[in-house]
Amino acid sequence: MQPEFWHDRWRTGQIGFHQPAADRNLTRHWPNLRLAGGSRVFVPLCGKSLDMLWLRDQGHCVIGVELSATALEAFCMENGIPARRRVEEDFDVYEAADLELYRGDFFGLTTARLGAVAAVYDRAALISWSPELRASYALHLAALMSPGTQMLLVTLEYREGQKSGPPFSVQDAEVKRLYSPHFTIEEISREDVSAAETRMRSTRGITELFEVCYRALRR
Repeated sequence: MQPEFWHDRWRTGQIGFHQPAADRNLTRHWPNLRLAGGSRVFVPLCGKSLDMLWLRDQGHCVIGVELSATALEAFCMENGIPARRRVEEDFDVYEAADLELYRGDFFGLTTARLGAVAAVYDRAALISWSPELRASYALHLAALMSPGTQMLLVTLEYREGQKSGPPFSVQDAEVKRLYSPHFTIEEISREDVSAAETRMRSTRGITELFEVCYRALRR
């Protein structure tokens, strides 16, 4: 999607993807990554996700990147985070205790700027990209990660043609195609969430919806 699409969604409050609590896949599966205390965790397209606070509460230093300043400023204001803002080339950076949030284009992020991370958490990034941009996203993400970096990835699957994204349906075969060149990847859970996602069923005509969680290791 074009940047203006996301800016407009945040300006008008069309953010149904935002959750009011930490994601259940995160709280269920993250401990299995067995990261050391103080590990740096990267959250691409982070929005104002409360998952970042949960990760910080586990003792991690959280680095996020997000296109919308509205999202990052809302995250800080709504959670009482006294962030300092500094301006860098291509990015505004919001800093607080164990939080480093970059406002700018994900594709402008480099390994020099991001630094080494122990893990990546992607709940809403991959499924937000239109099909023609997914391969570029996965390739750039792989380039930002060093061998041994872990990733927890959450996707959605629904029948083709039932709706146009975002969020987009990303089938298992496509996940493997996108990531297997650079990652060892395994599906760790698959849950039918059709009954719980009443908004998706009533407003978007989805009759079958699965939430799928993967664990990946950068080779």
